[in-house]
Amino acid sequence: APRTRERTMTTPTALAFARQRRQLALWLAALLALLLVSLTLAITLGPVRIAPQQAWLITAHEIGTRLGMDLQPGDWSTAQSQIVWRVRLPRVLLAALVGAGLALVGVAMQAMVRNPLADPYLLGVSSGASVGAVSVIAFGVLAFAGELALPLGAFGGALAACVSVYCLAYANGRLQATRLILGGVAVAYCLGGVTSLIVLTADQRELANSVLTWTLGSLAGTRWDELGLPAVLLVLGAALLLTQARALNALLSGEESAATLGVDTTRTRRWLFVLVSLVTGVLVALTGPIGFVGLIVPHVTRMLVGAEHRRVLPVAALVGAIFLVWVDVFSRIAFAPAEVPVGVITSLLGGPFFAWMLCRRNARERLVA
Repeated sequence: APRTRERTMTTPTALAFARQRRQLALWLAALLALLLVSLTLAITLGPVRIAPQQAWLITAHEIGTRLGMDLQPGDWSTAQSQIVWRVRLPRVLLAALVGAGLALVGVAMQAMVRNPLADPYLLGVSSGASVGAVSVIAFGVLAFAGELALPLGAFGGALAACVSVYCLAYANGRLQATRLILGGVAVAYCLGGVTSLIVLTADQRELANSVLTWTLGSLAGTRWDELGLPAVLLVLGAALLLTQARALNALLSGEESAATLGVDTTRTRRWLFVLVSLVTGVLVALTGPIGFVGLIVPHVTRMLVGAEHRRVLPVAALVGAIFLVWVDVFSRIAFAPAEVPVGVITSLLGGPFFAWMLCRRNARERLVA
């Protein structure tokens, strides 16, 4: 009798888990297919139209040539080959990497500070990374690090901003949501002023124009050698976050619940702050601060698959990649021949989304009251 009762109690749970796994597998398969289609179309769209099949053939030919294969060129011009391989493909891949990385950072930040409005852009982390990166460009800070100077400077600035916001928001033994947002806004404004001061007082006249475009968030001019570091960091960061999915669930449920489940909230938050700062710093060093991706994508993902982080993290990465690929396509072709920095488009989307989140939260509070 006890075995029968145990079996009847566990069977519905096992069936629910199996159904959730199937749903997650379907979501991941559908999003991977959509990402592949998005990457293909993003390569083909632009002032020079290139057929999808031709884009794939050019890519396969370039890869084969670099692997030492003796391949004959197809029925495409040298200009088309250069556009696909040197201009559009690396840019589209970086958009996917940055979108996925910012989405994962947003998921992690919202869990570790228990605030659905948390985002590296809103909490000043991106501004801190900007200060670090601009200091490297203007003053040659960390010049001994060579090509790693810019990512290291951005990481240091992001970490410093992250710690500052955390200290401002921590009161009476816990993080306070209101202080977190206010502290993040204050830090972001201060660091934004520091960035402007560095640019205006630097001896390099051309620095102002280049930094202005960079601080708006731009994917223009992406090179192949810039993809390796963010790709490795994205894979490692996603793997680490997936191993800590249970801890993220616990943090999202509150301090007492996390302690009951055996999660060391202080230690977990510390290494999460380091990871978030590292990912944000590297991405900002490459593209400049691109706002609101880490705010929009996690919420859309939770609407699709719920709040369990084993499902949220992989789906958010794919949704973020698809989202930023299409935002970049829009920024390239909507105002042609001019090109709008991608950060401008994400800000135009993120502002109304942020206002909608606030209205939705106020409506929920009124219902509860």
